[in-house]
Amino acid sequence: MLKTIALVIAALIAGVLIFAATKPDVFRVQRAISIKAPPEKIFNLINDFKSWGAWSPWEKKDPAMKRTFGAITSGKGATYAWEGNKDVGQGSMEIADAVAPTKIALKLDFVKPFEAHNTVEFTLTPQSDTTNVTWTMQGPTPYFAKIIHVFMDMDKMVGKDFEAGLTAMKAAAEK
Repeated sequence: MLKTIALVIAALIAGVLIFAATKPDVFRVQRAISIKAPPEKIFNLINDFKSWGAWSPWEKKDPAMKRTFGAITSGKGATYAWEGNKDVGQGSMEIADAVAPTKIALKLDFVKPFEAHNTVEFTLTPQSDTTNVTWTMQGPTPYFAKIIHVFMDMDKMVGKDFEAGLTAMKAAAEK
């Protein structure tokens, strides 16, 4: 009986490990929204880390989060680091590229709850009296993360935060 249980458990574990190996090597999360504001106004909300408090969903998850701004807070080379509760973790961001008023690219590095190195991109596309804002994050998926992705859907997990952030960004930009 114990031998059968051990074999079933071993088979389940092997199945999870094999299934994890089939997961993609890169993950991508993307959300978009249409905002009734010029791209320049929206660009400024994203391009200056000190403006993120007006719309970032993680600011609401941990209002007591410790924030550290670099000597430069906006534009290429600007840096921002945070350390917070279990909902926001610990990490840092750097603006890698800023092309006003259409694109901002970030290097995003997490320390906690686990180490990860991702890229984030905001693209702003004007259309008549609105601006389409697309928020994308992607990064490598090492094997350990693939095992986690068997049980957790990264798109659903992070996507809802992106949706909340874009909704708050819309509210801030349309004031």
